[in-house]
Amino acid sequence: MRIFVAGATGAMGRQLVPRLLAAGHAVVGTTRSDAKRAALYELGAEPVVLDALDADQVAAAVRAAQPDAIVHELTSLSTLDLRHFDRDFAMTNRLRTEGTDHLLAAGRAVGVRRFIAQSFTSWPYARTGGPVKSEEEPLDPTPAREMRESLAAIRHLEDAVTGAGWTEGIVLRYGGFYGPGTSLAPGGEQFEMVRRRRIPVVGNGAGVWSFVHIADAAEATVAAVERGRRGIYNVVDDDPAPVADWLPVLAAGLGAPRPLRVPRLVGRVVAGQAGAVMMTEVRGASNAKAKRELGWRPRHPSWREGFAA
Repeated sequence: MRIFVAGATGAMGRQLVPRLLAAGHAVVGTTRSDAKRAALYELGAEPVVLDALDADQVAAAVRAAQPDAIVHELTSLSTLDLRHFDRDFAMTNRLRTEGTDHLLAAGRAVGVRRFIAQSFTSWPYARTGGPVKSEEEPLDPTPAREMRESLAAIRHLEDAVTGAGWTEGIVLRYGGFYGPGTSLAPGGEQFEMVRRRRIPVVGNGAGVWSFVHIADAAEATVAAVERGRRGIYNVVDDDPAPVADWLPVLAAGLGAPRPLRVPRLVGRVVAGQAGAVMMTEVRGASNAKAKRELGWRPRHPSWREGFAA
């Protein structure tokens, strides 16, 4: 197939493009920076420089590429302050709303057969019921105040893609990324914060997180391109875990002191409602559907071995 990868120079794109090429696909990859054009050549893709929020540029690029499938991996996040979650996700939220709409319109105009888009799992799920959620379970009806715009953007993307009756619309709810190019890698922002003991266990630390190694997520994306069916897939490892479990293990692996423990009230003052929710209430995700329908198995089945590697 001929694949149009929007966001081909991000952490996911750098993992995905070589795997699509190795599987025999031709890849047209986008970047918003002329400086990154050479990086796409080196990956083996045909580069296109565009502003994903400019509908005319997107339409022209897709029309020129004539792809069989579009893969939407557009994000824009450098740092994250949980007290200002929506502010820091503002550009990513535009890419999830306006950017998604532009790509869908461009894809429809040329008749793409598949449209795969990146979403996120764990914190968007409803904070009621069991600790691990499947794709059929509802998203949070009452998100933390600082997360409302971000969840609305996720809902928009997921509804628009899965509701596009003219194509095979597939949404991949990735878990928290770690590995090369992510913030959970040596030198990455979150690693350094853990190393410096700046991320505490808040309250009981019962918030359940689901992780996925960036390379495993890329392999799941290739599987979705080749054999996914309309709908949503959680792309996570086999080991959803409470913060109180995974954070001390990560700290120990970095040779850092054990994380501080602070009461929920203190955590809410320091990290806002969003931070308190992330640490104490969020739910993890099940990967059973992705395994069953995509034939995918993570090479790093648990963050425990993955973090160590």
